Amino acid sequence: MPFYRTSEVSWSHKPGVFRHFQYPTPPLARPGGHQAAFSAEVAAEEEAEHLRLTVAAYEDYQRGILPSGHGARDLIASFKAVDRALDRHDPGSVTVIDDRRVERILKAKAKSLHVGVGNYCWFSDPAKALCLKLAGTPDADEPLIGMCDSARCPQATHHPQHRQVWADHAETTQGVFLGNPQLSKPERARAQAAFDRATRIVTEIDAASIEDEEASHAG
Repeated sequence: MPFYRTSEVSWSHKPGVFRHFQYPTPPLARPGGHQAAFSAEVAAEEEAEHLRLTVAAYEDYQRGILPSGHGARDLIASFKAVDRALDRHDPGSVTVIDDRRVERILKAKAKSLHVGVGNYCWFSDPAKALCLKLAGTPDADEPLIGMCDSARCPQATHHPQHRQVWADHAETTQGVFLGNPQLSKPERARAQAAFDRATRIVTEIDAASIEDEEASHAG
């Protein structure tokens, strides 16, 4: 009778939220087998979560809640392509059918998604990845999400769920660093740049939805 082991995985974009996995420990004659099974299960869960987040971003787009950031234009173009693909089919009579169709169309896009704390990275072209350029590894097959400068990367987007992260960052930078009279001039300059970047991202997230709403009223 196999033993069962329960593990917890915390998704980096949802601090404090854990998912539980229970899986059988394989016989000792298969060393490493349980690690491989667990890794496969985690990968499958991550793929499903990325698809869910991609579909959610598409549904936001349909409601006029647009992404911001340098990668927003390409992402919106992808969503418009989904619209065209759906228009080529007769509308389904059951909502769940439409949902599954959207998931199938967005599955490829979801595979390019890498989730950062304050942004999404749609890693479709390594040559465009700013993190790889900065690291000197332009041929890598995954982004260096810890080095992401999402305010500058052409494949990064910001969404409403990222707003609080940047608002908190701006508030902390202003209170802890810019409010410190003993801060050196170079340190103050770096802190000011970080504050300006965070506030700009917050403003862009807010403006993306406002501009689309105004365009809808004008139409």
